[in-house]
Amino acid sequence: MDALAALRLQIEWGADEALEEAPVDRLRQSPARAVARAAESAVAPGVTARPPAAGGGPAERARGAAEGAATVAELGAAIVGFDGCRLRDTAAHTVLAEGDPLSGLLLVGEAPSADDDRNGGPFTGPAGAYLDKMLASIALDRRSMVLAPLLPWRPPGDRPPSPVELATCLPFLIRLIELSQPRLLLLCGALSARALLGAGGSRRVQRGKWVELPLPGALPPPRALPTHSVELLRRDLSRRREAWADLRALRRALDGPG
Repeated sequence: MDALAALRLQIEWGADEALEEAPVDRLRQSPARAVARAAESAVAPGVTARPPAAGGGPAERARGAAEGAATVAELGAAIVGFDGCRLRDTAAHTVLAEGDPLSGLLLVGEAPSADDDRNGGPFTGPAGAYLDKMLASIALDRRSMVLAPLLPWRPPGDRPPSPVELATCLPFLIRLIELSQPRLLLLCGALSARALLGAGGSRRVQRGKWVELPLPGALPPPRALPTHSVELLRRDLSRRREAWADLRALRRALDGPG
């Protein structure tokens, strides 16, 4: 009973992961992990990603791997095969974008949740069910857009990703935007908004305000609308009025001229 009481106490404190008694070398790939990675690559059968650029830091390698992808399927294969981010070694699955790349609408979330990590897809579990209700309120569903996480891998314990992890993973998301060429982006969460709109500049990212996202070769540039994350809306009822205003703004933009 003492062990059971201690377990209940840890759950009340928010512990959601078991720790090993001895430290584990996460940088050394075990045979089981190698087999899992090989099976995971089957998400894009028949697609061979171009090899990433040799040398350089993780961000440079990620940029080379992303730019070598000519299609969304090749980009997915490049992400699955990329070994330059330590988050991959602690995640159960690589979470790739899903949906219709020709829809003209891209919804970007934050880092994958524990449900996403278990299921291998973006916006799953209770947060995904809540998102479906939000989209249905403006006559949309996840099949009519692309859903993408900010990072392909969940940070352990749902901690915030580090600046190095963000810089390493961001080239894959930017390449997804370049390949799918959405007219509109909905950025769910302050972290995704800052990563795409505020990186490297002094521009202040404001929720509910449309902002152009300049990309090379994208004329006109896509417009992005920052809003609250789905997880925040589930916890904080006071933010839902603002989110409803953002959803209506998105619906008006979709119904307006291209």
